[in-house]
Amino acid sequence: MNSIFIMSDIQYRKNYCPPAFSVEKIDLLFDIREEKVVVTATSVIVPQTPNATCVLDGTAHVVGIALNGDLLTYDDFFIENNQLHIKNTPNQTFTLCIQTEVFPHKNKTLSGLYASGSGLFTQCEAEGFRNITYFFDRPDVLTRYFVRIEADQKTYPVLLSNGNLKDSGSLKDGRHFVEWEDPFAKPSYLFALVAGDLARSEDSFITMSGRKVAIHFYTNAEDQHKTAFAIESLKNAMRWDEERFGLEYDLDLYMVVAVSDFNMGAMENKGLNIFNTKYVLADEHSATDTDFENIENVIGHEYFHNYTGNRVTCRDWFQLSLKEGLTVFRDQEFSGDRASRAVRRIGQVKLLRSAQFAEDASPTAHPVRPDSYEEINNFYTVTVYDKGAEVVRLYQTMFGEAGFKAGLRLYLSRFDGQAATCDDFMNAMAEANHADLTQFSRWYSQAGTPVVNVSGSLNTLTNTYTLTIQQFVPETAAKTMRMPMLIPIKFRLLDHHGNSVPLRQDAKSDESVLETVLMLTKNEQHFVFYDIHTPVIPSLLRGFSAPVRLNFAYSDKELNIIMRHDDDAFTRWEAAQTLYRQAIVANLEALKAGSVLPNHAALLSNIRYILQNGTGDDALTALMLQVTEETALFNELAPIDPLLLFTARESLIDYIAQHCQRDFQAACEKLLADLPPQTQPYQPETAGLRALLNVYLSYLCQADDRAVEWIARHYKDWASDMTRELGMLRAINHSNNMLRLVLLNRFADCYANDALVLDKYFALLASSHAEGSLKTVQTALTHPAFSMENPNKVYSLIGAFTRNTPLFHASNGSGYHFVGDAIRKIDRYNPQLASRLTKSFSQLPLVDKNHQQLMRYELNLIAQNPHLSKDTKEIVHKILDIETA
Repeated sequence: MNSIFIMSDIQYRKNYCPPAFSVEKIDLLFDIREEKVVVTATSVIVPQTPNATCVLDGTAHVVGIALNGDLLTYDDFFIENNQLHIKNTPNQTFTLCIQTEVFPHKNKTLSGLYASGSGLFTQCEAEGFRNITYFFDRPDVLTRYFVRIEADQKTYPVLLSNGNLKDSGSLKDGRHFVEWEDPFAKPSYLFALVAGDLARSEDSFITMSGRKVAIHFYTNAEDQHKTAFAIESLKNAMRWDEERFGLEYDLDLYMVVAVSDFNMGAMENKGLNIFNTKYVLADEHSATDTDFENIENVIGHEYFHNYTGNRVTCRDWFQLSLKEGLTVFRDQEFSGDRASRAVRRIGQVKLLRSAQFAEDASPTAHPVRPDSYEEINNFYTVTVYDKGAEVVRLYQTMFGEAGFKAGLRLYLSRFDGQAATCDDFMNAMAEANHADLTQFSRWYSQAGTPVVNVSGSLNTLTNTYTLTIQQFVPETAAKTMRMPMLIPIKFRLLDHHGNSVPLRQDAKSDESVLETVLMLTKNEQHFVFYDIHTPVIPSLLRGFSAPVRLNFAYSDKELNIIMRHDDDAFTRWEAAQTLYRQAIVANLEALKAGSVLPNHAALLSNIRYILQNGTGDDALTALMLQVTEETALFNELAPIDPLLLFTARESLIDYIAQHCQRDFQAACEKLLADLPPQTQPYQPETAGLRALLNVYLSYLCQADDRAVEWIARHYKDWASDMTRELGMLRAINHSNNMLRLVLLNRFADCYANDALVLDKYFALLASSHAEGSLKTVQTALTHPAFSMENPNKVYSLIGAFTRNTPLFHASNGSGYHFVGDAIRKIDRYNPQLASRLTKSFSQLPLVDKNHQQLMRYELNLIAQNPHLSKDTKEIVHKILDIETA
């Protein structure tokens, strides 16, 4: 381990102290000028700790400070380490007025108040408000906000902030003003302001109590026609939250603003959500089915934050998953009720395995509730969000939907208008369900993905079947304790026809069930089932009932039975994935040994079975036909040569494609005949058909390059919507056939004025395995529509590149250098974006020594920058195992 010690400002959860001051209210005046914005913040402050020094967070340029109306001099305050210290404040309530200047057009961090195009926008989570003015910028200081905005009416006709509009009018010199009041106290991270020339789309929603809520969506004028789906999604989310949890929207106005320059997906500011355009704008000509689904999910997510995040917020940033994990779970439940719950659940599992399990195995591993951080922006992670959602789901698995609802209602009523902790939520769940959740709390404090090993044995003398289950938590870079977890395992037994076998765990009772939840609480436990007379197959972890890695030594025959006959979609899909993984590993071993690749005839029979019989859900069938992704295998097989793993997987896809080519061709032609040729509005039912068609096309192009020519001939007729058009481009995207470039260039030219579609074009370039792809990506950096300052563009091109195994993990290190060079450039102006790209190097301990050496070389180049941001430095040091102190 490197013995370099770097001084840093590490925050620890154990050091939490309640705020020494509270704020009754804050009045904000934004005077928007051509080059700058003058911000006057007047706060009514109440001391909570006698004789405490008033210390406020901030980075903006101070113009003047007044205490109870008296202007302060430099003898009365000082600024140090981005904190304003006010000397000799009274021990009773006082008024502090601070005037600052900010320069949004120079702000490229996209945090605080910044310019995008001709408009001004804010992003204050996590610590952006301090870039606007000096304040107690922490989530447990909640106050009422009164906001007045003054600006040139022609340049900024739309002026928005949180809450309800109280007044507006004209001023001298062509200027105007608006005044907003938020009736709900909130922390500074939920403050929002927008100023610009924006078009407004309007709708309304009638709540369950009969109130009419106005809905306003703001976009650029040319994008106004693309808001209909997002607006309908919002109304669906509002209705769903009323029906599922009895939660009614609490303001008279709900506003959404779409902006193209945004570091995140969206932000839940009270009453004024600011969204990345990619999660608002959509029509069939420019958005895929996946885009529509993502919009519905994110619209729902930000709306659900109104209660789980806004009305009850987190006490400190260590509790981030309290609002994010809970709200991700809520948006998952919403999307599950809107479309195929089984397919949505598998999608969630795929993300967890490819991203979160990998994070757990990486140097950036951390618990759902971290114990420390250096830069809070680095903890907006898949662990906090997606594993956090899985932890919340465990409550519902254990207590049922009614028990979960009772716990949530108790939590919201107990902490309404307050800042709470993960323990507060857990205790509400425990109290509402009369449960002891002491052991359950380890899900919040222990890092790592639990491994569950299961074996089963049938005793023909006693007619009993015994499941032996063991668990352990692997050691992670987070160095947390590794105690046994409370793991609910949803379970059935199947006979060899795939029928459920009655389960009886009490030898003295005749009562039986078809499905049960086994509660694993120890390192090893035995579960005995009675009256089992014939061989059975355990159907384990149904619905992915816990975020664990489960191992059971199924035979191929048993996997075939589960895959074909189990009524749980996840276990069917998991059986197919297990067969794919085993085939990839067999290829890998053959490649290592330099021997001939093995025959996978048994797997082919399963492929043909799925093609002939389907699954009853076209979207599920499409998932069943897709081979396990490399990222989901990295930490299972680590340390691994990523290029060898890529070859092993690619060889399996080739094998399936070539041997089942006629089957895919027949299925594809039948589906093309069934699909209507004209553009269709998004519907989950037809989305499944399109997903299946795109899988067929992908296999056909893998099998024979002549399929590229077939697609090119029919391209114009088949490209009736963006899902089908992009599906065709993805199918041909790895081909060296020149028609690929012809179609890609035509695609880019056709959508030259649509930024979001061009993002898809950049992603296609960066994900291709075709010859010369690195040079193509490098050239794309100079494309007139590409900007290194726009996160969407960076994620589409460079982010997609980091997931392209043969390019990113090139044996000469060229892929690492390409990404490292981008990180060094971006870090100068947007540290959040740079640090997120840096996490792509977290695979370092999972790859072989040669690739580790290449990664370390590039990371050391990044680390040598004396001006490296705190955001990026923290990630680099964790990966390189450089200690901070």
